[in-house]
Amino acid sequence: MSEPENTAGTGPTTSVPARAAIEAVQRRTMIVLVITQIVGTVGVGVAPSIGILLAGAVTDNEAWAGLARTASTLDAALLGLPLGTLAARRGRRVAAAQWSLVVPLFAGLLLIGVGLAVSLQSRFAATDLARPHHKARSLALIVWVGTLGSVLGPNLGVPGELIGAATGLTVYAAAFLIAALCLALAGLIVWVWLRPDPLLFGGQAAAPAAGKPGRIRQVLAELRGNQRARVAVLAILTAQGVMVAIMTMTPVHLTHHGGSITLVGITISLHIVGMYAPAPLVGLIADRYGHRPAISAGLTILTASLLIGALKPDDTGWIITSLILLGIGWSFVNVAGSALFNAAVSAETRASSQGGVDALSNLCGAAAAFASGPLLAVSSFSLLAVLALIALLPLAILMAGRALARQSA
Repeated sequence: MSEPENTAGTGPTTSVPARAAIEAVQRRTMIVLVITQIVGTVGVGVAPSIGILLAGAVTDNEAWAGLARTASTLDAALLGLPLGTLAARRGRRVAAAQWSLVVPLFAGLLLIGVGLAVSLQSRFAATDLARPHHKARSLALIVWVGTLGSVLGPNLGVPGELIGAATGLTVYAAAFLIAALCLALAGLIVWVWLRPDPLLFGGQAAAPAAGKPGRIRQVLAELRGNQRARVAVLAILTAQGVMVAIMTMTPVHLTHHGGSITLVGITISLHIVGMYAPAPLVGLIADRYGHRPAISAGLTILTASLLIGALKPDDTGWIITSLILLGIGWSFVNVAGSALFNAAVSAETRASSQGGVDALSNLCGAAAAFASGPLLAVSSFSLLAVLALIALLPLAILMAGRALARQSA
């Protein structure tokens, strides 16, 4: 399942680093990525809960809550491929809340999407110098350490209330102020300490050669001829779309049933623990037993989550359970799918392809968030869960078909 280890650079002047030097740079890279991921995800984590509630409060329209999530994920989608292309060439390296201004609010959420795009790319940076049989667990580690920051992000309303009492800011404005400081610190850490750049050091980054097709066309051409990559992309898109649609509307659904901002923060935090905490286990399963068993396990967990959401929409305890399982299922499908994609694509287009799949993933998430608000407004949380179950069917059928094909081979 794993690709051969890269032992030669692709650039015209790149020398082949000794394995000991590669291991040393990999250790340093992982330390920097771990610290950055923790700090940066505090800032990014403010969008899924406080950002959605803020949008609802500012616009007084629950359909706009979905658009708030769309704003942050859409920018991440638009920047995914450019960031991947930039990495391939050069290496890896809040007034709206206070005054209820709609345009600055959504502009700010768009900029948070920049941080989300960079955070997503960091999981692939962890694999640049990893040994082939450690790539999935290296990727999973960076996903896992985001647990701390992503859990703290939705709960910034608590320190936000303290800062608001001392400064006169609203709780939302104060929460976004903390998030902005965290994102700025994460950027500084990467800029100063991610040296040497792992992609450049490994010899995987080079300017496009004359006469070769553009990077976007290279990525599309590879997907057309690479079945494993297509399976991985379908897994990543399915998990992201289903997870975002349900997670986006859960805060709105809970507040409709009398839930407080504290309950919403705790619920989203438990969901995010489910998203990130199992990542090392998923990486271990993918490295040892293969990517498809991990994806299939994730589909089973996602199905259980959505069935609970469809059958017990008015029970807060069951909704919290459903959201935890939603996070765990996403972790299995997304981490295993990302590891499969990283192993399947060629070294020549890897960085650009990684950016491209992140762009598609966030575009899918943005579309799901955009649609979920109006759907909840005109129907119910149960129907939203049923539609998410239907969205799982193509990937489930593909996984079942491949399992049957292996048994009959």
